[in-house]
Amino acid sequence: MQVTPDGAGTRHRNHCPQCLASVHLDDEPGDRAADCGGTMEAIGVWVRKNGEWAIIHRCRLCGVLSSNRIAADDNPALLMSIAVKPLALPPFPLGRLL
Repeated sequence: MQVTPDGAGTRHRNHCPQCLASVHLDDEPGDRAADCGGTMEAIGVWVRKNGEWAIIHRCRLCGVLSSNRIAADDNPALLMSIAVKPLALPPFPLGRLL
């Protein structure tokens, strides 16, 4: 879908509010110097010191990681499903918790 700043709560939207994907355009935030152009897939979320959530993106072509703040109109169900994925798929058998 077309991505615009409308509804984001910021003029600096860099990802789709529905699928949370982005395009690999920057080497440094805002520089538009990356030659890759790959799809940046949302693979995780983290909480900044001020309590604000940010999305962790990984480029499907080159593997680079980046972090971007969430926007006001981002898909809440998708954000939550990404956040709980490590709990739903732990790297060890759940029986070891007992």
